[in-house]
Amino acid sequence: MNAYVFPGQGAQYVGMGKELFDNSTKAQELFNKANSILKFNITDLMFDGTEEDLRQTNVTQPAIFLHSVILARVLGDDFKPDMVAGHSLGEFSALVANRTLSFEDGLKLVAKRADAMQKACKMEESTMAAILGLDDGVVEQICSSIGDIVVPANYNSPGQLVISGSVEGINQAIEKCKEAGAKRALPLKVGGAFHSPLMEPARIELAEAINSVKFSKGICPIYQNVTGQSVNDGEIIKRNLIAQLTSPVRWTKIMQNMIADGANNITEVGPGKVLQGLFKKVDRQIQTQSAEI
Repeated sequence: MNAYVFPGQGAQYVGMGKELFDNSTKAQELFNKANSILKFNITDLMFDGTEEDLRQTNVTQPAIFLHSVILARVLGDDFKPDMVAGHSLGEFSALVANRTLSFEDGLKLVAKRADAMQKACKMEESTMAAILGLDDGVVEQICSSIGDIVVPANYNSPGQLVISGSVEGINQAIEKCKEAGAKRALPLKVGGAFHSPLMEPARIELAEAINSVKFSKGICPIYQNVTGQSVNDGEIIKRNLIAQLTSPVRWTKIMQNMIADGANNITEVGPGKVLQGLFKKVDRQIQTQSAEI
């Protein structure tokens, strides 16, 4: 069975999407439509901007979304998913690719999400850290032992967990994880505590936008971040999508459930190859590739 997966924030790079634009009139139409919807030329920043330009949340998220979704559209009849999933932001890309959301609505929601998250980041200084080489349970216990807000944010693969919270809390957690035997415990270059209670203002703002949009029945199920489970009901998808901002990304569970449900061919749609590498950590034998036009 074919599983298509969509990357999240961090996969951006200078020049992303330009090859798509140069080689497909369909891509050109969609990129131009995106510029109109966003009311600024995101294509200029994607194709010719700097790394710093692309690190701004209000640019990064729409840029990765557009790269992924437009690539899926350009694949046309070659896009044949039995199931889809997206890592964090990538969940919106997956929902457009499997026709649960329209291109226009998906882009508007991603832009709203990015703006709301950027505002929430400015309310309180916060950050994230990657913890490698410890059991999830050990990291969870360390997080709960700290007085400040520190929570598991991304269960990326067995032995790879990203935590999120206040700067002081994350610094304490890094030291405790090192003491507990972590192979690596390092702060990430991010502007806030994504997938933590500190994103509550953004969750409230995004919920209103999500509830105003029509969610159709997709052409295949999506495995959602909040539960790791397969869903094809619009109302449940909405609830999970709203909860996603303050809940951990259960990517390990998503990969395990996709494989258990028969996925044996994984195609990553969008910039980078991070998700392919994570699948290989769960099952070395699984077939993975990048989508190509």
